[in-house]
Amino acid sequence: MTTSCTGSASRDGAAVASTPGAAGVGDRLFPALGNGGYDVAHYGLTLDYVPETNRLKGTAVITARAEQGLSRFDLDLSGLHVRQVTVQGVKARYTRAKDELLVTPAKPVMDGDTFKTVVTYDGTPRTIENDDGSREGWIETDDGSTALGQPAGSMTWFPGNHHPSDKATYDITVTVPKDEDGDPYDVVGNGELISEEDKGGTVTRHWRTEEPMADYLAHVSVGYFEVHKGRTGDDVPVYVAVDPDESEAAADVDVTALVPEIVDWGSERFGPYPFSSAGAIVDHLPGLDYALETQTKPYFDEAPDEKLLVHELAHQWFGNSVTPREWKDIWLNEGLATYAEWLWEEGQGGRSADEIFEDFYDGTDPESEGIWAFPPADPPDAARVSDPPVYGRGAMVVHKVREAVGDKTFFDVLRTWTRQHRHGNADTGQFIALCEDKAGKNLAKLFDVWLFGDKKPSRAR
Repeated sequence: MTTSCTGSASRDGAAVASTPGAAGVGDRLFPALGNGGYDVAHYGLTLDYVPETNRLKGTAVITARAEQGLSRFDLDLSGLHVRQVTVQGVKARYTRAKDELLVTPAKPVMDGDTFKTVVTYDGTPRTIENDDGSREGWIETDDGSTALGQPAGSMTWFPGNHHPSDKATYDITVTVPKDEDGDPYDVVGNGELISEEDKGGTVTRHWRTEEPMADYLAHVSVGYFEVHKGRTGDDVPVYVAVDPDESEAAADVDVTALVPEIVDWGSERFGPYPFSSAGAIVDHLPGLDYALETQTKPYFDEAPDEKLLVHELAHQWFGNSVTPREWKDIWLNEGLATYAEWLWEEGQGGRSADEIFEDFYDGTDPESEGIWAFPPADPPDAARVSDPPVYGRGAMVVHKVREAVGDKTFFDVLRTWTRQHRHGNADTGQFIALCEDKAGKNLAKLFDVWLFGDKKPSRAR
């Protein structure tokens, strides 16, 4: 397809070509997600939300750096009504095409420039139903709502570059009314609570995430929560919010004590905890049937068991700090977080990792069903990106690496991985290269068979 170019003047007076940024970053599994031509540094989201009517008003201030001359650029946004768009303080033209917001600034943005786009919008935010029947996006609960974004749900409540390859920092400020009894709704988000202001009829809370975050990990929960605060052994602040309907079950699992314990445990094995706070959100959302590793505070639809808590907190290293470059690399999230469950069970006096591996291989572990359907590093389509091979067989790949290189080198690999790619993006090729570098030998056969192979490997391999 041919596009027309609009000329713009550079600082030295030379003509610089400006062209539209691409719609989509070319991800094989999710080609429409993300956008080309710019890199977002920061999202400033100011939201007004009314739980009783499920109405949202928002202003998104998006600070980005142009990676080419931009005559036009796209933002991902699903639903909602756009009222105004400005670029560098000047009104911009915009159109909608499905989940794309196409923005044409009054003057092209020059390559290398940092620019601010402000989008004002409102409406009833959507819930998306995925091909596998799961729900994401803005989901109403019995006392408010929650926003869940994997893989595409974040675009239902704010416009942006919604692909994990473009991470940014966030300020999320949410104003909610008090209920009919005059009690305020709670608002819980990523990062740290910067301020809380009671304005009589409304309460405003400001949450800040200073470490880069992928869009699918951005989160807001509105409702009623019991808040528990503490610190890890390394003095990381811990904020755990529990829906009163899940309070008893969460106490039985002792979520508030386990969160700091697991964070400290992970820090010893995977490297220093990568964020300035930790925590969890235990909501009451029957029928959701999944948890999500929302950054700093994993979200649970009900009180989790110990294993699930370990899994989602392990994601703070594997997936949240070190984020996949493309969605096909998600086995690096799920395989490593699943293997963290194995390490936890091994350390708690349960099955050894060897025994768990054998149970998965033999099909006797309850989570082993379907793990041979396709290679973990090559999901066939978007609908299967969270299928069993990505989790269970992904963990088996990790265990085969541990067998091949020995414990000392294996844990060195994990700590080096989280250090080298801290707050960045990485892919499968980089993980393989690191394993081989640390082991001092070629591991191609191992990965060809266990990670990329189409069939169930023989035990001899």
